[in-house]
Amino acid sequence: MVAKKKKSFDKYIYYENSVQSPEHHAEWFGRIFHEVTDRTAHSWREDFCGTAAMSVEWVKLHPKNTAIGIDLDPEPLEYHTRNHLPKLKPEVRKRIQLLNKNVLDVHQPKVDLITACNFSYCIFKERALLIRYLKGVCRSLKKGGIAILDLAGGPGMIAPMRERKTLRSKETGKFKYVWHQRSFDPITHNAQYSIHFQLSDGEWKKDAFTYDWRLWTIPEVRECMKEAGFKNTCVYWETSHKGEGTGEYIRTESGDNAFAWVAYIVGQI
Repeated sequence: MVAKKKKSFDKYIYYENSVQSPEHHAEWFGRIFHEVTDRTAHSWREDFCGTAAMSVEWVKLHPKNTAIGIDLDPEPLEYHTRNHLPKLKPEVRKRIQLLNKNVLDVHQPKVDLITACNFSYCIFKERALLIRYLKGVCRSLKKGGIAILDLAGGPGMIAPMRERKTLRSKETGKFKYVWHQRSFDPITHNAQYSIHFQLSDGEWKKDAFTYDWRLWTIPEVRECMKEAGFKNTCVYWETSHKGEGTGEYIRTESGDNAFAWVAYIVGQI
């Protein structure tokens, strides 16, 4: 009897099934663009795109939609090429462009909308470097275009802890996802995080993803945006943080003092 070969571990499958909601976000970012500009966005750049799952959903929304995904790491881009592109019709596929480049170095072509999600820009720990990135974003936007950056905070984001969830997907079967908050320095606001997975056979894949960020605050990011050249900024805040939150966001200039929160900062040129 021939033993069944064990399927190789692909961390990006687990990531996409535990962290992201690309279909929801692609549609919602389009609505934010319309709310802020009273226009419809068709061209989108996904900075720090990883597997570019959101770019896929964006081009599927409308036949005029185009997407550019930028990431410095070739590995998730290769995953995109293997797993996402073959599922798309040729007409849709040609409207996605992936760039294995540093987001600091890309300024063309100009687009309607640029996003930096999953707190990825927090790798920029110095104010001057964050402003440099934001200036590049301004240069890359069409007149009246917007950028959307997400951000997390609150005591629940800095306390040492492990958040566990049991999830299931067709690709992975049942598995456990663990968000591990390792450390936080109140002087520098530098923080370290990890994501671990426990597979359906019980095997642990520790530190599948690791992050070394500076936890910026909303006022800091908005101030940097204005210094970089954005004419206006606003914040989309979750409507309630009681329990697990609503997942619904409104444009507001004040928020509740939540234990842990995720917000979206929008800048318009």
